[in-house]
Amino acid sequence: MEHTLNKVFQGFYKDSVALMRLSRDLAEMAGVNEAALMMGSPSNKQILKDAGLLADDGAAAEGGDLILAVRAIDASAAQNAANAIEPQIKSQTRTTTGDTVWQPQTIRAAAKANPDANLALISVPGEFAAAEARKAISRGLHVMMFSDNVSIEDEISLKTQALEQNVLMMGPDCGTAILEGVPLAFANNVTRGDVGIVGASGTGIQEVTSLISNNGGGISHAIGVGGRDLKDEIGGISTLMGIDRLDDDAETKHIVLISKPPGKDVLPRVMKRIKQSPKPFTVCFIGATDLNLPANATAARTLKDAAQTALGGKEFEEKISSNTSSLGGRTKIRGLYSGGTLAAETQVILLDAGLEVASNAAVPGAKNLTDDGDAHQIIDLGDDQFTQGRPHPMIDPEIRKEPLADALADNNVGVILIDIVIGYGAHPDLAGQLADMLSGMQGENDPIIIASVTGTEQDPQVRSSQISALQAAGIHVAGSNADAAIAALDMLGINS
Repeated sequence: MEHTLNKVFQGFYKDSVALMRLSRDLAEMAGVNEAALMMGSPSNKQILKDAGLLADDGAAAEGGDLILAVRAIDASAAQNAANAIEPQIKSQTRTTTGDTVWQPQTIRAAAKANPDANLALISVPGEFAAAEARKAISRGLHVMMFSDNVSIEDEISLKTQALEQNVLMMGPDCGTAILEGVPLAFANNVTRGDVGIVGASGTGIQEVTSLISNNGGGISHAIGVGGRDLKDEIGGISTLMGIDRLDDDAETKHIVLISKPPGKDVLPRVMKRIKQSPKPFTVCFIGATDLNLPANATAARTLKDAAQTALGGKEFEEKISSNTSSLGGRTKIRGLYSGGTLAAETQVILLDAGLEVASNAAVPGAKNLTDDGDAHQIIDLGDDQFTQGRPHPMIDPEIRKEPLADALADNNVGVILIDIVIGYGAHPDLAGQLADMLSGMQGENDPIIIASVTGTEQDPQVRSSQISALQAAGIHVAGSNADAAIAALDMLGINS
């Protein structure tokens, strides 16, 4: 009989990236149906409750406690899984005894131990993140805040404080940055160069930086600002500060901005700031129109366009062969994405081809996914509805399994689009996991699957190895996410 077990580690903290990886390992253990490791904040306990993973022990946990939650086929399997994962959880305890290395438990202690440090990466539950960021900013540290669930009021306050202190406040919910050649959080190992990025999108930054690096260019810095920075409520504070930093950086010769469309009040401020710069800009606001750009800026409709423009219009298109004969009359495209901005880019390409598109993260011109079952469907699997209580699909590719099975079984779907986003923080073998999934699903007349791999040869997963694994599984591989979407149109006989 299915059993839910919670174990609470009192006063025990691990950052959210480590917890996502451990959750993935726990979920893969024998007999486990669902699992999660979360700090015991009220919002996290509600997530566990909604996922059917909260038991009495977990409900009693406090914000500074770590909850191990597992639902398994029976009590024995649940206990065995908990026992097996516990040594990994405790493998980096903060202690000054034994062979473990002392780790500071406060911003103050960390700054004292590392007086030359100039950046704090904040990855604590959202309820505590703002307080920690304030401490870091007050000490003159730049902040990259991986944490989400931070209020807009706190974000405004933090970014105003950072502006006064002349330090960067990247985030909240900032998952990607590259500073002085150092990749932070979910980022790729790219070549150093003269292109600077300011982005409100993690996977958007990853796609553009990887494409530039893979095609002979390089990155000076990539500054993430968090997904809400260009909303009118925030006012683009971090974006404008990021532009200031890159303007003052002698190594940066070209600046790229990446985001979904900014708020109507923020947009003219950004355009005014671009106009004041002596440097050329590429502006990729996915889905935006009528930007009224200044003379030193060029609009890019897609992430691939942005990378090409930053390299002076260089062509690096990698096409794959078109094939309409094997679709068996299936006419729909289904996109299953781990990257929200990659999903947005695909929507733009399909909309520009005159198609009806529906998505759970719709760009301007697309419909909501529930509004129209006859449209081409582009699904962002990194959205909260898929990730509550479990890791992001870049860490746990199993999230894609059920939607993939549905797409394969849908007689209307002719092409399935999939993104593979590698790099630091991501699953060690996303392509291999996808191939394993498909091995038990595929039939004789399945839709064609087209994938793209965001990343570089220098990444831990090695881009060419991931491509080879995909191709060995019968998956077509395009040179970029944009190329994959265009190939899907070609295979359906639609002019892109």
